[in-house]
Amino acid sequence: MSERTVFQSMSHKHVVRVGPDASVYEAACMMTRASCGSVLVMEPPDKLLGILTERDLMTRVLARALDPAHTPVREVMTPQPICVRPELPVSEAVLIMLERGFRHLPVVGGGRILGVFSARDALPREVGAAMGLAEFNEQVNDVGGG
Repeated sequence: MSERTVFQSMSHKHVVRVGPDASVYEAACMMTRASCGSVLVMEPPDKLLGILTERDLMTRVLARALDPAHTPVREVMTPQPICVRPELPVSEAVLIMLERGFRHLPVVGGGRILGVFSARDALPREVGAAMGLAEFNEQVNDVGGG
């Protein structure tokens, strides 16, 4: 059996994007609504400028006490992210992530952005499903007010 490709493994096959002047707060809300850990920063029509990840929010916004409502995404995004092609084997994508120290890779094929491959997408399906269930349980417990 051949190894899965990044495109086959992507859990979100849609592009979550914001403009560079959007606030970090707006981007975080989009990520929350889409249940994803990153958002692509793009200018029309399809120019990729950067990526904003959960880690960026933590290390470049929260840890620096920046106001998310008044901080533009362009100030805290990771510019010019490394992109991969959809047919790249998962193991090669994971190697890139490990060597470069990041967890999200935009996937580009046919001259357009197809989505983002995340470290979570590299996990076996069963582990990914268990993690999703754990996150759901955590959210339910948070809503309950404990």
